[in-house]
Amino acid sequence: MAPGGPGYRRMSLALFLAGVATFALLYSTQALLPLISGEFGVAASDASWTVAAATGGLALFVLPMSALSERYGRRAVMTGSLAVAVGLGLLVPFAPSLGALVVLRGLQGAALAGLPASATAYLAEEVRPRALVTAIGLFVAGNSVGGMSGRVITGWVAQEWGWRVAVAVIGVVAVACAVAFRLLLPAPRHFTPGSLRPRVLARTVGDHLADPLLRRLYAIGALFMTVFGGVYTVIGYRLTGAPFSLPQGIVGSIFLVYLVGTVSASTAGRLVGRLGRRGALYLAGGTTATGLLVSLADSLPLVLLGLVLITAGFFAGHAVASSAVGKTATTGRAQASALYQSAYYIGSSAGSTVGAIAFHAGGWAGTVGVGVLAVAGVVTITVCGSRAARRQPLAVAH
Repeated sequence: MAPGGPGYRRMSLALFLAGVATFALLYSTQALLPLISGEFGVAASDASWTVAAATGGLALFVLPMSALSERYGRRAVMTGSLAVAVGLGLLVPFAPSLGALVVLRGLQGAALAGLPASATAYLAEEVRPRALVTAIGLFVAGNSVGGMSGRVITGWVAQEWGWRVAVAVIGVVAVACAVAFRLLLPAPRHFTPGSLRPRVLARTVGDHLADPLLRRLYAIGALFMTVFGGVYTVIGYRLTGAPFSLPQGIVGSIFLVYLVGTVSASTAGRLVGRLGRRGALYLAGGTTATGLLVSLADSLPLVLLGLVLITAGFFAGHAVASSAVGKTATTGRAQASALYQSAYYIGSSAGSTVGAIAFHAGGWAGTVGVGVLAVAGVVTITVCGSRAARRQPLAVAH
């Protein structure tokens, strides 16, 4: 499928809306954690499980769901996943306890697992290689819009009517996105059904995990998401507390900085064209680390600047790494993408939990410390990749 054609435009819009629904649902409680803590009388580290359970559920089920997509088709699995997730989203506002809320969120994340890996595999099969990074960037941009709009909407709605009404509104928005997605997404033209046999799946997964480049990309995705998950899980607590003491609606509006992520993700293809993949990852990591350090200041403009830099760096790095997975894997693309998504959302769960614990122990500086260590891991892995690439021609020559 070539850029510019009607099929490409419909596909791009459909997957953009799927990305919006996915991130809006997946992180629907993140901006509301201070209110959830207040209602149930729990600390940030306990309330953060409403985010970690959703991302953890996705991480655990993304590989099995990708196997279903190999057998039954990308579009069928994406449609079913989104339908179940939006149904659960309409139940979340009625959770009677924190435990019930965490369980519902875990189930919601598991349902959403069929979407990310299947979408990447669908694009890798249906889009011409030269347009793949741009197409995946648009899907990631949809993620950023969903994450932003979900948090902004919930922030202002919750300020007036509470967190339960806020997550109900997100559920209704996700229903509309799911219906539009199913109506717009073109039928696949290049999909070939695969096998559901566990032995075949295990062999495919083993082959991907044996590939050093794929392993590095999986680790990079996990580490970038550790930073992002930690920062955005804790930022609400920091901004509603001293010295800022912002109201919930304003805190939700802080997530408008996701628009920066929309831009950086959608331009990742041009960034790779100019700097190469590793150069783009260095730039993304450096931008993220700079944002973390800038955010340490007790000045609201500097905190906002820090969030802008963190968001731009994260979304650029994620788009570069995820598109590289699609290019590197020539077979079993759904499994290759699923492994990336699994690592990515394990990073999100770890970041949400560890970032909240670090915030409880050392304040915002503790959360920033976790983020800086994760970025250092990204840079180290990228350096190792550069050295491996320089050694490879020598090995071939001998």
